[in-house]
Amino acid sequence: MMALTLSIQIDNAMQPVAETPVKEELDYVTSCALPTPWAQFTLHAFVEHATGKEHLAMVLGDIGDGQPVLARVHSECLTGDVLYSQRCDCGAQLEGALRKVAAEGRGVVLYLRQEGRGIGLINKMRAYRLQEAGFDTVQANEQLGFKADQRNYALVEPMLKQFNVTSLRLMTNNPRKIAAMEALGVTVAERVPLLVNRNKFNQHYLNTKAAKLGHMMTPPPPAAEDGEL
Repeated sequence: MMALTLSIQIDNAMQPVAETPVKEELDYVTSCALPTPWAQFTLHAFVEHATGKEHLAMVLGDIGDGQPVLARVHSECLTGDVLYSQRCDCGAQLEGALRKVAAEGRGVVLYLRQEGRGIGLINKMRAYRLQEAGFDTVQANEQLGFKADQRNYALVEPMLKQFNVTSLRLMTNNPRKIAAMEALGVTVAERVPLLVNRNKFNQHYLNTKAAKLGHMMTPPPPAAEDGEL
């Protein structure tokens, strides 16, 4: 497996600097079968000590064999994941990740209950109202007194440890998420782009994520055939 290489240029404001992670306590609770349109996953539940929030892991195949695991670290988006909102790409990314794992027959999707990049559903709706008034997604969060992104990825460490996973082929466009995994001591062996559902309602949102948060929104060029430069 080739080592991860980030070839994009990001200015200092967007540089994916990972804060020193704070160890999070989660309890593993239970598991059950979860049949989906693409495969039958095993759904695992965890409860976070600090908040009482319930976080989930959808697992397919043997992921504890030491090999890099196809994975998605997905933050809850009720409007996108459940209500089919076209204001973001979240629901399409979740479905795309599950499809990719099913096609490979092995992988994990971690579902973190961190709605609205960590500000909660009601505040996300307030941010939407500000966006309707002309603010972008980053400005709207800041107008409400929040950081542009308040998610806590330290939750991932005990979840992956439960499955003996130490290396990921991470489905993401977000360099900050990669930096967060590496700060936790999790190897990101490969970044797998997840570019889906760009539409007239989320164009500005996606462009802002690229311009202000450094998200990698351009697909990589196709691999050269033998003999090509």
